[in-house]
Amino acid sequence: MKQFILFIFLTALSLNAKMLISPIDVMKQNFGNDIEVSKKNMLLKKAQIQIIQKDAKAKIKTRIFRIFKATKNNKTLGYGVLVKRKVRSKSAVILYAISIDSILKSIEIIAFNEPAEYIPSKTWMKQFNKIPTDKMLKVSRDIPTITGATMSARSIVDGSRIAFAIYKEILKDK
Repeated sequence: MKQFILFIFLTALSLNAKMLISPIDVMKQNFGNDIEVSKKNMLLKKAQIQIIQKDAKAKIKTRIFRIFKATKNNKTLGYGVLVKRKVRSKSAVILYAISIDSILKSIEIIAFNEPAEYIPSKTWMKQFNKIPTDKMLKVSRDIPTITGATMSARSIVDGSRIAFAIYKEILKDK
């Protein structure tokens, strides 16, 4: 049953999403071209979901997340947490690249189904570089909104808190 649900999720993601960049390419941009990237689909348990939602102060709509792991010479360098969030009426998929020293290296929009004018600029997205994962970001307080794309900003910031909580609960020190 779990495999069937995972298949449906991944199929829906691939059918609905217009991929802008490969998650593997994003991982290589952040951790080096000579790394190995592995990917794993993670099915969260109910207890994990409760902890993550409480820590992130954001609702999780799925139990399935895709995690990318960057390694070099059998040493883990960091993780990429793929988070799918609804923006207005359609979804966006964001990869949050987190180093093993608990720092968000960067974020990248992998797929965006809303109109292109709602995609945040690269300059706005650079605000997420080098943020500690213990910082719980909020729109307007820590990260400014985007004129005409406030829902995109809110979705990305909420997604960062979810990615941080997944990293802390499941990936950190593993």
